Amino acid sequence: MGRGKTEMRRIENDTSRQVTFSKRRNGLLKKAFELSVLCDAEVALIVFSPRGKLYEFASSSTQETINRYMMHSKNINIENRTTEQNMQNWKFEAAALSKKIELLEGNQRKLMGESLGSCSMAELHEMESQLEKSLTNIRGRKTHMLTQQIVQLKERERTLIEKNKILREKVESPLQLNEPGEALDDDDHGGQDSEVETELFIGRPGSSRQCNIRA
Repeated sequence: MGRGKTEMRRIENDTSRQVTFSKRRNGLLKKAFELSVLCDAEVALIVFSPRGKLYEFASSSTQETINRYMMHSKNINIENRTTEQNMQNWKFEAAALSKKIELLEGNQRKLMGESLGSCSMAELHEMESQLEKSLTNIRGRKTHMLTQQIVQLKERERTLIEKNKILREKVESPLQLNEPGEALDDDDHGGQDSEVETELFIGRPGSSRQCNIRA
């Protein structure tokens, strides 16, 4: 029959409490020893009895383990403080950026001619100056771009004219070799007239009458 579940509360009977302490203390020390051996872990266990008696177990040295724990705890506290401080800085930075974005959006609406009811005369004059300055810069940039485009188009036109001139010269060169004044005349054949003799047949087909015609 299995052991019943123990209620987790202080044992009122002194004898029972002392017996339970001894049993569970020995079991706890045994578990600490097994953990250090099986897992090669650094274990330090400190137990004070109800009467103030010290019981301890350490896989290496209790004091060294305590010092290591204190250093680790200190580093954790420093990291926690650093993380908390960074979070605060990020919150302040996010709030500042949000405020800046809101201000920029308000200025943008005013430059677009909206929400001008709360603007003073000085603010309106300043916005007008900003718009005039921006318009001057935009016109200057536009003029510069148009000038560059004109220069590029003129350069392209000059290149096309040169290419057209070269092509025209190539087309006209073969025509100059066969001009009408350079055609051969009859004297180039030795001054002799060429004669062509043609036979002309008169009569029905099959008849023998024929006439020679010299041209």
